[in-house]
Amino acid sequence: MSERPNDENVFEERLSGLFAPDVYRFAFPLLLLGGIAWGLSWTIPSLVLSGLGLFVVAFFRNPERALPPGDDLVIAPADGKVMWVDELERDGRKVLRIGIFLSVFDVHVNRAPVPGRVVSIDRSGDAYLAAFNPDGEARNVQLAMGLETAWGRIDVVQITGLIARRIVFQPEVGDWLDRGVRYGLIRFGSRTDVHLPQGSMAKVAVGDVVRGGKTILAMLPEASP
Repeated sequence: MSERPNDENVFEERLSGLFAPDVYRFAFPLLLLGGIAWGLSWTIPSLVLSGLGLFVVAFFRNPERALPPGDDLVIAPADGKVMWVDELERDGRKVLRIGIFLSVFDVHVNRAPVPGRVVSIDRSGDAYLAAFNPDGEARNVQLAMGLETAWGRIDVVQITGLIARRIVFQPEVGDWLDRGVRYGLIRFGSRTDVHLPQGSMAKVAVGDVVRGGKTILAMLPEASP
């Protein structure tokens, strides 16, 4: 089941292009109002609205990334700074957690860190603490995606932050995600964690800056037979 299928349960990437689709909903109205304000000679409102619009355009940028070779290498699911590299227990199993904090200046499109099939989608939490707050892992609104892979169960957790209010997630249970495929994002400022099987070897340290789809986070243990 962890092998790439030949059926219709292959996730179709819908977050392609230079910008995430959300840019049309959030940035264009600000730019339009800025243009109207400029036409009415309202200089300060025009500058404020146009500046906000350009900031939102930058927030939803969606660059192409060349994946490093090697399916046993876990790639970063998001841009940002590594805040946690530790071991913890999740659902009765020990995992290596690598947590990435995304500021409002980082690319917020999330990418699959490994190839695998979606076997669970769990939403939880009701708080909006700062994404770098350790309590946010348990209390914040979040979505945990479970992937069945050749190396065992791997979870990718999208966690909202202080000003983040929306997790965008497109796959469904049963979908196969190729490594590096863009599957969702979080608005605006957030955190993305990966939980890897015991025996995985971290290739990053706390404080490292990573790039989604490009930076190698860890090496997985030998694949299950």
